[in-house]
Amino acid sequence: MTRVFVPRDSAARSVGADEVAALLERAGGEVVRTGSRGMLWLEPLVEVETPDGRVGYGPVAPEDVDGLVAAGLLDGTAPGLGLVEELEWMRRQQRLTFARVGVVDPLSPDDHEAHGGNAGLRAALALPPAEVVGAVTESGLRGRGGAGFPTGIKWRTVLDAESELKFVCCNADEGDSGTFADRMLMEGDPFTLIEGMTIAAHAVGAREGYIYIRSEYPDAIATMRAAIAAARERGWLGERVLGSELSFDLHVRVGAGAYICGEETSMLESLEGRRGQVRAKPPIPAIQGLFGRPTVVNNVLSLAAVPWILAHGAAAYAELGVGRSRGTSVFQLAGNVARGGIVETAFGVTLGELVNDFGGGTASGRPVRAVQVGGPLGAYLPVSQFDLPLDYEAFAQAGAMVGHGGIVVFDDTVDMAAMARFAFEFCAEESCGKCTPCRIGAVRGVETIDKIRAGQDREKNLVLLDDLCTLMTDGSLCAMGGLTPMPVRSAVQHFAEDFR
Repeated sequence: MTRVFVPRDSAARSVGADEVAALLERAGGEVVRTGSRGMLWLEPLVEVETPDGRVGYGPVAPEDVDGLVAAGLLDGTAPGLGLVEELEWMRRQQRLTFARVGVVDPLSPDDHEAHGGNAGLRAALALPPAEVVGAVTESGLRGRGGAGFPTGIKWRTVLDAESELKFVCCNADEGDSGTFADRMLMEGDPFTLIEGMTIAAHAVGAREGYIYIRSEYPDAIATMRAAIAAARERGWLGERVLGSELSFDLHVRVGAGAYICGEETSMLESLEGRRGQVRAKPPIPAIQGLFGRPTVVNNVLSLAAVPWILAHGAAAYAELGVGRSRGTSVFQLAGNVARGGIVETAFGVTLGELVNDFGGGTASGRPVRAVQVGGPLGAYLPVSQFDLPLDYEAFAQAGAMVGHGGIVVFDDTVDMAAMARFAFEFCAEESCGKCTPCRIGAVRGVETIDKIRAGQDREKNLVLLDDLCTLMTDGSLCAMGGLTPMPVRSAVQHFAEDFR
């Protein structure tokens, strides 16, 4: 019986993948449900196993199935997209973190190991904790959640902290606009995240871990819980992991929809059963984190990068990228874009390559006018900056940030003054309310931009707007208020005509 692969990813299911899978099974195919390859404009993407590799068909609507089966889909001879691995979108990438996503059955431990899973964990367990931390440090891996803090330094701090109880926490509260990589990895390759967290536990001496997932991700929640249960049965979690001295277990906790819980200390407050509010730092979570104990807090993509580093070596990972931005990053194309989806490639790719070459420009066919990188608090960049390389330092120098790698495209019909207003409006809605610059400043920002757009004392209010941005940047307790001025200032700087 021919094996046919159909994604069970939320994006694919939303456009009929479940019905397509059922019809193919009825037609005689051995259907395997996988994650998504990340070519979201082709979903539902059906892949058929052939001696030469997997042949792709997509997008396949339920009403297309009978015709494709009659044309030879089940033996891969029907006209289609060709070999999926040879498609230009796939061929140009360097998939390390996402190597198994779309390839394996996400809930099959056997499939995970057959495609190289647990090689990193086995390598880590054969090393002393300090050497594992050293490998992560040498790799140059930095946090993929926003700030880009070196992962090895964070782990070293937790390792060196004296405490009988330590924790590893994964922040999967993926709330940035245009981001979906965490969800896709949890739904498409959950064992890799489990493996990365277990390596972290061995490296720092933790016995317990938590994955904090946003409530808007029910499929990811269900998949992670099922994968954790399967990992326990296999001895990948629990007492004496893989026969080693390590004992480590994982638990899923579900957020309640607060954007601020993407900030690490707010997430810890929520995990402890309190309202998600930012904590003052110091002390940092690596020293006093969950329940006051030393805690590793990383996001999904950071932890999921670790198994590859341990399996293939820190030097191999560090060879990729530019400057202090080493390895690969998972970029997400969204908004008004012709080909939205996931692109994993080494740091250094330019913004223009991602938007035009991978993304194919706008979905509307109109010229690109602006791109927001790094979520709702990221800068708006004009086409004139499309030669900017995706690199932490290059973006910081340009007054922008890479953040979680979300890239949202806008065409020439966008009103950038309205987008600047939205940044303040978003902050006012999502602020935890703990500090005045963020809580009150965002509301004053909305009022000030409304006056500018209405033509009231425009020049004076533009000066006032800049002063307000300075106050929020310098005075806010966390990045929520501190970064809200970034999209506002970039909109005024690059698209001044929309404010006049």
